[in-house]
Amino acid sequence: MENTKSDKKETNQNLAKFVRVAEKSDLTDGSGKVVNVDGRSIALFRVKDEYFALANVCLHRGGPLGEGSLNGSTITCPWHGWRFDVRTGSFTVIPTLKVPTYKVKEQNGSVMVEIP
Repeated sequence: MENTKSDKKETNQNLAKFVRVAEKSDLTDGSGKVVNVDGRSIALFRVKDEYFALANVCLHRGGPLGEGSLNGSTITCPWHGWRFDVRTGSFTVIPTLKVPTYKVKEQNGSVMVEIP
């Protein structure tokens, strides 16, 4: 029997996994850090009691977003000042331009990022 498109989609979704990238205590409110998972550089942020993860690459010139300045939910790239909403990955000037985001969850005191 051949795989249908829905079977393939279901199989691909099962390949995603949550990976522990930090402990909750590693990040204070308004802070960020860079983590590396499966060859990917990910910028991890804590805003109040929520955690967010973005690709650690600015859309402008590839600057390291995880080393930028976090003000509320806005990260400013340290290289040229481009700003992104860490909750959505949206560029603040043109919201349709987005940095890739990752799902984040807390589990037993750990911060977990979903890696597709």
